[in-house]
Amino acid sequence: CVPAAQPIYPPAGKAHLISMREYSVLIGGKAGEGINTAGLSIARLFSRLGYRTYMYFDYPSLIRGGHNFAIIRASARPIGAHRTPVDVLLAFDQNSIENHRQRIHRGTTVIYDASQVTKGEGYGLPIDTIVREEDAPPITGNSAMLGALARVAGIGRDVLGDVLRESVPAKHLEANLRVAGRGYDGVESAFSVEPLDAPTLPIMTGNEAAGLGLVHGGLESYVAYPMTPTSNLLHFLAGQAEDLSIKVLHPENEISVILMALGLAYAGEKAAVGTSGGGFCLMTEGLSFAGMAEIPVTIVMGQRPGPSTGMPTYTAQTDLHFVLNAGQGEFPRFVVAPGDIEEAYTWSSTALMLSWKYQVPSIILTDKTLAEGGYSFDIEKIALHPDLEPVLWDGAGEYRRYARTDDGVSPLAFPGREGAVVRANSYAHDEVGFTTEEAGAVTALQEKRFAKGESLKAELAAYPTVKIYGPRNAGATVVCWGSEKGACIEAAERFGARVVQPLVFAPFPARAWKEAMIGAGKVVCVENNATGQLARLLRQQGFDPGRPVLKYDGRPFAVDELEARLQEVLA
Repeated sequence: CVPAAQPIYPPAGKAHLISMREYSVLIGGKAGEGINTAGLSIARLFSRLGYRTYMYFDYPSLIRGGHNFAIIRASARPIGAHRTPVDVLLAFDQNSIENHRQRIHRGTTVIYDASQVTKGEGYGLPIDTIVREEDAPPITGNSAMLGALARVAGIGRDVLGDVLRESVPAKHLEANLRVAGRGYDGVESAFSVEPLDAPTLPIMTGNEAAGLGLVHGGLESYVAYPMTPTSNLLHFLAGQAEDLSIKVLHPENEISVILMALGLAYAGEKAAVGTSGGGFCLMTEGLSFAGMAEIPVTIVMGQRPGPSTGMPTYTAQTDLHFVLNAGQGEFPRFVVAPGDIEEAYTWSSTALMLSWKYQVPSIILTDKTLAEGGYSFDIEKIALHPDLEPVLWDGAGEYRRYARTDDGVSPLAFPGREGAVVRANSYAHDEVGFTTEEAGAVTALQEKRFAKGESLKAELAAYPTVKIYGPRNAGATVVCWGSEKGACIEAAERFGARVVQPLVFAPFPARAWKEAMIGAGKVVCVENNATGQLARLLRQQGFDPGRPVLKYDGRPFAVDELEARLQEVLA
């Protein structure tokens, strides 16, 4: 769709009948009005009809006020990015119209809260009046909008009711159904969403998928201090802790978080932590401790714009080199950056297992777009990696925590094991764990750590550490990482280009990357930062990253926006 110079809205009482197989809906309002929850309900509405959905959520760092909005895109194909134009705009206030006029085109239907919007064209719903007359809580106004959307989109009341029954607590269900019915009756059909012959998929966020992946990998305790964009991972796991048979701990700060996780791991319990850039800063000494003491720990690191506090509720890909180099000294680590919800599940599981097998820190690098975005989750698309187990002490002879082995991995024992004295030392140490500064012992210790890194690298050669989308002989290649994957795959199709996506960054899969780039042709590197951090890493590894296409305003690329940028460099 191309936005019109002068937006035209279907007037109340007249239908603008169209038929499509892709739809975009924007819902906007103030913080505290439940825009995120409403957006997820809209995604579920389309999912019930067999569509694959993606939701982008945009909000300032305010508890109340400001302007929040969610863009929900539904398609017959799997998607992982939004487009600029929208087919329906649901406005709870005037800002939700004025701030998004560039998204309105000739086919856009606008539905607004007539109680709040003074200059609206389209369908006005007196939401305050509806809520008061139905004796319902104010938050049920979202259900009025959901009902209106269902009618405008030609979706039956039965589907609307099913979605509300799945998402609304029982004690509030009847009120929400009544309010939704009033919204449904307050508008007319504008187009018809055709049901697809496809299963209904659950809608999940990247945080939720990462959490479930950690549990699949053997997670026993999750430790975190809330910090956007991984706060919802803490909340999700806390809410599901009993069902998942895990412990969820909330210490007083991020230093306590990493040290508590290391203590749990020392005692034999598989632990993971969640944070963002500012919290990870505080964890770096603990990260080095994990490297020296060879204690496994898994860190979910959700990126957001910096420096410092930056824009805490927006997105960026600015911490790649930070996590690759964080901590004093030299020690191996595993760093992976999933690009969609299935990868978030799979690689979170694998990261935890690899951490324990090789006794190294592992870092799952996400960002706000992936962490808080809503996706259709298709369990059938999950290709799990092999299950891995830590190497445990067999009980023979004297226990040496840092015993030298061919692969660098020392067998583990935990406090309380008969016959084992388990020492964890942040100083340079000998095989038993006593502090030493003797040159030969220190050299051997460092070589032991490097041997673990080489063993990890060798195992990863059998994993899909680099992915390719599109034909190998395309003549043009779009390189991307993390959550920009979805927009890049769609935008590249317009130019017949292929997409190459690295997943693992440490140890860097140089051989897999070299093979993936055979016949690359013209190369473009798309990133959500100002300096081209993946491009810098590729140069360090001896590869040409091509021309940069960068965005660094705290927002991800929309598909059509990226198409325009690629047109400039690929045409």
